[in-house]
Formats: sequence, structure tokens, C-alpha cells
Amino acid sequence: MTTTEHSYATAPQLAETLKRNSSIAGFIGLIFLGLTVAGIFLPGGGMEQFLRSYLIGFWLWFGAGAACLLILMTQFLSGGAWGIIIRRQCEAGAKTLYVMCFGFLPLLIFSKQIYWWTTPEGTADKVIQAKNLYLNFPFWTVRTVIYSLFLIGMTRLLTSLSKKEDETKSTAVSALLEKISAPGVLAFFILMTFCSVDYLMTLEHYWYSTIYGFMMIIGWVLTALAVIIANTTLLQKEEPFRHGLTSKHYHDLGKLLFAMVMMWAYLNFSQMIITWSGNLPTEIVWYIKRWNGGWGWVALILLFGHFVLPFLLLISQPAKKSPAFIRVVAVYLVIVHAVDVYSLVEPNFTSWQAPKFALSWLDIASPIGFGGLWLALFFRNLPSMPLLPLGAPDLKKALNHGRSH
Repeated sequence: MTTTEHSYATAPQLAETLKRNSSIAGFIGLIFLGLTVAGIFLPGGGMEQFLRSYLIGFWLWFGAGAACLLILMTQFLSGGAWGIIIRRQCEAGAKTLYVMCFGFLPLLIFSKQIYWWTTPEGTADKVIQAKNLYLNFPFWTVRTVIYSLFLIGMTRLLTSLSKKEDETKSTAVSALLEKISAPGVLAFFILMTFCSVDYLMTLEHYWYSTIYGFMMIIGWVLTALAVIIANTTLLQKEEPFRHGLTSKHYHDLGKLLFAMVMMWAYLNFSQMIITWSGNLPTEIVWYIKRWNGGWGWVALILLFGHFVLPFLLLISQPAKKSPAFIRVVAVYLVIVHAVDVYSLVEPNFTSWQAPKFALSWLDIASPIGFGGLWLALFFRNLPSMPLLPLGAPDLKKALNHGRSH
């Protein structure tokens, strides 16, 4: 059986479902974002705690949008049936960056309450002064503008060309998308590495890691893929996905998710083993805080929950081909990666001499609030174009992926 043209149209019921999902997600997001902001004045909160929790939620979902752009560029470069099926979702996710990039503003405006190196005490520190060429507020602001312009500009350019590809069915446009994506992927890794250093790594002002940026990006891709896979299982209930999706597509997406789980574990283990073997005071402080004072339980949750359990669940081929099963695993991975982001932020604010576990209700409200906002934007963006890229040269090949002929 092969696909036919009649199956390419988006079912009216699906468009209504996406609109309804956007409204529900937006409502939930506004409630929890409102609670997060109110936390400035409520018990268990305060301005500093608000900013820490804000960073957790923002980083998790800003990263999901950025990763959608990276996956999109990777698909334009490599092709593949897996990418054709999820291209519109990647575009919808990348378009959330039009809003999410403004999330940097509170962190810049109130930087002295969360980034020690921006305070008078920090700028007077000899180590920070030695890094002043990079770690200074004006240049930090300029870098943030560059990150935002790149992400928004690339999203705008690629989605516009993708729309043109649909309208013209021109292979020249397809080739142009590939040519733009090649330097785009390289620029993405460079710029987002600096972004990770600026907004997360400098929370521990003396500490550094040469693979930190890659760790952040892989975590973003894991989150984005998980969201897209979970949404794909819901889209399959209506056309064009009811007719277009096969178990082979899920198998491919499951293998990608499995690869990201493995890569996340590999990079985290690599950073740990290098730090452990070096045993330098300025480096081990990062792990001292995360292995003591109650934080060791979080490390165990991540070891078994972010790696061992997903590894065992996704290693099976039949499991990866089951939409219901892989949906549950995908949603679970988004939740457990939120714990990972929490562990990247909160321990930086405890003393390494006497680490003390801390969890605020804002650390839970913020990721839910930003998640609702992100999903509202995602579901709103999704039906703005046909849910399948009609001008993609390999569309029919992708839709027939895994079918008998």
C-alpha cells in the first residue's frame, strides 16, 4: 500500500483540536507563570528565588525551541523519512523563539540578584577581573542580542523558504535550504555554547567545563524530540498522519530519542571522569555541591531516571514502534530532564563547604508555566501551514517508509 494525494490534507477536526490544545496550554501556562511571578512576594519565594526558578523554567523551554531549529537544519542537511514527518512540528517549535528570546530580559535586568560576577563584589574579584574581557555586562548584553537575532533570523529564513518550497515545488529551493543549514548548524553550536556559558555556567563563577555547551544542546534536543514524538502520537489520530505514519517512522524517532539519552549520559560521564581525574579545587566544587547535603539523591534520580530506565525502556525494537508506549516514555523524559535543569541551577546557590538541599515550589511552578506558554505557541503555530511539507522532494518516499509495495 502506498500513500496518495488525498491523504495530504489536514483534517478539520485536527485543526480544531490543535486550536483547543493551544487555549488549554495557554491557560495553564498563564496561571503557573502568574504564580511564579507572585512568588516574589509569597512565602518560600523572594526575588532571588524567583529568578533562580525562572531560569530553570525558561532554560528548559527556550532550549526546546532552539533544539527544534537545530533538528530542522539537520533534517534539511541529511534528509530522511523521520525528518519529513516531523518537519512542520520542528518549524512550529522553532517559531516559539519569536517570543521565548524575550525571556532573557528579566535575567539581564535583575542580573545582580542571580549572577554574582555582575555585582560590585564580583567585579572587584581578581579572578573575574582576569576574565573581564569576556565577563562584562555590556558585552554580555551584546552577545545575548546576537544569540536572539541568529535564532529568530534563521527560523524566519528557513520557514519562509520552506513555505516557498511548498508553493513552487522547486528543487532549487530545497537545495538552498540545504546550503543555508550547513553553516547554520555550525553557527548554532558555537553561539549556543557561548549562551550556555553566559547563562548557566557562570552561576558557578570560577568553575568551567569544555563540553558544557554540548551537554546543554543535547539536553535541549532530547526535550524537543520527546515533545515532538508525544505530539506525533496524538496527530496520528487524524489525517494526514493517520494515513501517513507507519511503525517504521516511530522506530526511527525512537532510535533518535535513544541516541540522545545515550549521548546525554556519555557527555555527563565524560565531564565527571575528567573532573575527578584532574581533582582541581576550582573544578571539583561543582560536584561537591551536587553529591552532598541531600543533593546526592538528585544525582541518583538522574543516573537511574535519566539514563538507566530510559535506556532499558527504549532498547527494545517493538517498544519503539508502539505509539502508546513511546508517548509515555517521551512525556517522562521531558519531566526528568526538568529535574536535570533544576540540578544545573539550584546547587550553585549553596555553599560547597556545607551543601544543603533546597527545593522551592517555584522550581515546580516555573517549568509548568513556561511549558504551558511554549505549548500554546507550538499548537498555535502548527496549523499555519500544511502539516506535511508538500514541496519536499522526498515526501512520497518518506510517507511510504516501511510500507510493503
